[in-house]
Amino acid sequence: MGFNCGIVGLPNVGKSTLFNALTQTAAAEATNYPFCTIEPNVGKIGVPDPRLFILAKIAKSAKIIPTQLEVIDIAGLVKGASRGEGLGNQFLGHIRSTDAILHIVRCFENDDIIHVKGSIDPIRDIETVETELIFADMESLEKKLSNSKKHNQESTDEKKIIEAAIFHLKEGKLLNQFQYRNDPLINSLHLITKKPILYVCNVNEKNVSCGNSYVKSVENLARSRGMSVVIVSAAIESEIALIQNETEKIEYIRSLGLSESSLARVIRGGYNLLNLITFFTVGPTEAHAWTTHQGAKAPSAAGVIHTDFERGFICAETISYEDYVLYNGENSAKTAGKMRLEGKDYYVKDGDIFHFRFNV
Repeated sequence: MGFNCGIVGLPNVGKSTLFNALTQTAAAEATNYPFCTIEPNVGKIGVPDPRLFILAKIAKSAKIIPTQLEVIDIAGLVKGASRGEGLGNQFLGHIRSTDAILHIVRCFENDDIIHVKGSIDPIRDIETVETELIFADMESLEKKLSNSKKHNQESTDEKKIIEAAIFHLKEGKLLNQFQYRNDPLINSLHLITKKPILYVCNVNEKNVSCGNSYVKSVENLARSRGMSVVIVSAAIESEIALIQNETEKIEYIRSLGLSESSLARVIRGGYNLLNLITFFTVGPTEAHAWTTHQGAKAPSAAGVIHTDFERGFICAETISYEDYVLYNGENSAKTAGKMRLEGKDYYVKDGDIFHFRFNV
C-alpha cells in the first residue's frame, strides 16, 4: 500500500533543497534557476516514530524498519502552467497521481536567490500556484461534462455535481472545501484541488523556531481554510542531513532552539494529512512499523504485510502499545491478560501490535 505526497510551489522556493534533505540524497538538483527539476524526483522516507525504538529495545529486535511515506518533487509551477507555460501540464499530471500536497512557500528574504515574481509575498505565491491547479481542474470537469453530453451518458445528478464543482472553482475555491467533495464521481476524477494540502513555510535560520510576519500571513490563510502549517528551513535541514553522527545531529538541532528536526514535523504532517495510522509487528528478528488508513479493519491491515494474510485471515493477536511497554513485552502482557484476539470486524487503532493468524 503506497502513500505519497507531491511537493509543489513556485520555482526557487526551496522545493528541491527540501526534497534532498528529506531523502538525504542529492537526487534532486537544487539549482538557482527555474525548472531545474525536469522530471519528478521520487524518494521514500521513514516516518519518525519514537515508539518503534522503544518496542525494539524491549523485544531486543535485531532490525528496526520504520513505516514509509513517498515524496515526489515536482518542477516549479508558474502563472500559465495550466495552459502549458513553463513546463506546463506535464507536471500537473504528476500532481494528479499523488495522495496529498505539500505546498512549499517562500517566507525568507535572500538577494542571492532569485524570486520569479521579484518580491516576497507568500499569499500571492500561494494564489498563483493554486489558480493554476484550479484552472486544471476546471478543464478536467468541463471535458468530463462535454464528453458525457456527447455520448448521452450524463445523469441529472452527475450534471448537477459537475456544474456545482465548476462554479465552486470559478469562485477561486479549492475542491477540498467543496460540498460534494466525497461524491464517488468527484473521487473518480483525480482532481488536484480535492487533495489535502499542508503549507510548508520555508524560512531562514533565525526564524525557524518562531516564524516571521510572512509565516503569520500563511497561518491566517490556513486557519481560515481549516488547514495546517509547518515551519522549516530547507537550508538548515540540508546541513543537518549531512551530519552522520546522531549525537552531533541532536546537539546541532538543539543549538538552533529546536527539540527535533523541523523535517520530522513535515513528514508527520504529511502522514497526518492522509489520515494514516501506524501499527507494529515486533519480535527478536525485527521491529516493523506499518501504515494503514484510519478506519481500516484488521484483515485490511494484515493485507498491508502480505495479501495471503488478508485472504486467509483468522484473527489478530493484539496488544496495545501502552500495555506492551507497561508490561515490558509480549509474554508479560499476555500473562496479565492484555493480549486480545480480534476478528474481522476489529477497527485498527494507532499503536496496535499485531500477530496475525491466517490460513491459505
